[in-house]
Order: sequence, then C-alpha cells, then structure tokens
Amino acid sequence: MAPITLNRRRIMLSAIAGAGGLLAGPAQAQAQAQAQAPQPAPVRNAGHYRFRVGDISATVLSDGVIGGPPRIYASDAPEMELEEVLTRAFLPTDHLTLNLNTLLIETGGRRILLEAGAGRTMGPNGGRIFASLAEIGLGPSDIDAVVISHTHPDHMGNLRGAEGEPAFPRATVFAPKADWHFFVLGTPDLSYLPVPADFRRRFGAAIKQSAEPVAGGIELFEGGAEIVPGLTTIAASGHTPGMVSFLVHSGSDQLLLTSDLAYHPVVNVDRLWRPGPDRDKEAALSARRRIFDRAAAERIAVLGFHYPFPGLGHLLRTDSGYAWVPSGWQF
Repeated sequence: MAPITLNRRRIMLSAIAGAGGLLAGPAQAQAQAQAQAPQPAPVRNAGHYRFRVGDISATVLSDGVIGGPPRIYASDAPEMELEEVLTRAFLPTDHLTLNLNTLLIETGGRRILLEAGAGRTMGPNGGRIFASLAEIGLGPSDIDAVVISHTHPDHMGNLRGAEGEPAFPRATVFAPKADWHFFVLGTPDLSYLPVPADFRRRFGAAIKQSAEPVAGGIELFEGGAEIVPGLTTIAASGHTPGMVSFLVHSGSDQLLLTSDLAYHPVVNVDRLWRPGPDRDKEAALSARRRIFDRAAAERIAVLGFHYPFPGLGHLLRTDSGYAWVPSGWQF
C-alpha cells in the first residue's frame, strides 16, 4: 500500500476555510459547502425505443419536445374544466409538453423514417433525431425514405440541413399531394391557427424553407396509397387538407400512427376536446372518430406522434369517447 502523503499547506487552508464557514454563519457555510460539492451530471435519457411489428423492425426516435398553452390544443374546453383535468393528471396548467415521436421501420432491406420531426423550427428543444439515430449506430445517409403525414413544420423541419441541403441525402421524400399544393406551392391563409400573427408568419415560412431542399425530387401521394409493402396510408384530412395516418403491418401484427388526430391523450383522447390547429374542425373530428373507432375495435397498437415518449399504447372505446392505455415498457 502506498504511503499517504499529507500536504501541510492544504491542511491549513482547509482548516481556515472550515473556520471561516463557522464564523460566517450557517447560511454562508451551507452555500460554501454546496459550491465545493461535486455537481451532478445532467440527466440524458435514451431517445430511442425498439420493438417489432411482425417481421418489421421498428424504432421510435425522439426529435425532442415542443409545446404551448393547453388552450391551443383543447380549443373548446371550458376553462375551469380544462384546468381541473390537467391538475388531476399532474400536468401544469400553463404549458402542455408535446413529444416528437418519429418512427424508423426497417423492411425489405430499406430504412424508412415516418415523420422527419421539427428540427428547430418550433423552438430550441427539437432537432434531436440525429442524436437519436446515432444512439442506434445510424446516420442521416442510412435513411432510404422519409414519409411525412402532413406538411406542418414539426413533421418536416428536419428535412433541411444546416446549410440548406437535404438533411437525409439519400432519402426519397414522400408527402401528401393536397398538403404540398396547399402549404408549399400555395400561399395559404393561416388565420385559423390560434396563435399570434408573428408565430403564423414564422410557421408558414418554416414550411416552405423545410420543403425547399427536397422539392425537386418530392414523391406526392394521396391517402390510401401503399408506400412500400407493409406501409399503408389512411386518409385523415381535417387537421390539414391532405393529412394521413399510417398503418404498419406484417402478418397479423399492426401498428397505427395517428399523426395529429390528437396532440395529447389527456385533452384529445380521454376528453375529445378539439385541437385549435385543426383547419377543418368538423372533418378532423370525423377522421378522429373513424380511425380511433377502428383502432379500438380491432385492438390495433397505436403510436401517437405527440404523446409522452415513446408514445405507444392502445385506444379503448368508452361510453363518452375513448381512453388511452399506454403500453408497458419492454426491455
């Protein structure tokens, strides 16, 4: 065992510091102790979650989070009832956090990303998808196709790289035809969005900027199209003119991606309050009921794009609507 060497100067300085703390009083002594104590490392949870849909390998990849005032996502909720529901669910009443749950499927020798994620188009806490890919040993050039459900920035923001280049250089990008014509090629009236005018301007600009790098090779589709064997789109217009849901299927296994039919299960599933960003609220409600009814009746597993990570669970039909049942974590 190596001999212990005592440093006289260090011992004296420590003694003086200790005495100084005692003389300064308990508050200052505590502050000094906290400053000298080792600081905990920041918490960094994994941003991916692997599972299977039959023979298809699937991985939820987090792009981070966005969010805003709960009223935006529950536009017709009575104020006191909304506050009570959020409080009972142990959620803050002034801000609703929305996750960005993209899905990578590997089938037929191809890697297909469903939703590109927000990047930094809607705040500083998006844009994590590339780190999430790196966690599973992949990079942007490993993606063969990106399929987006609708052309809002939080679903396509990562299509544009830092220098304006395609962020997924080898990928074919698929987008709904009606959305592309309305949001990207057109000059849409976004006054229906329940946000300040400045936010609407930035929202519209983010759509066009995100689309620009891939516009030359975009593949447009309509609801009901099969993108590849095992990946079918389901028409779900209302939130936007061409929004779709996705059905991933292999053998008897199915997974339904509900896109923005609902933002958060507490306010749009357990309660059927209408999201403010729905452009056509009646059509969106009809699509929500039709697709949720199917998921409940057929007991299809569901992935909610904005639900708490990893966003997987099931929908139950109830007397008043639906109930969200999160899946148990599988190691």
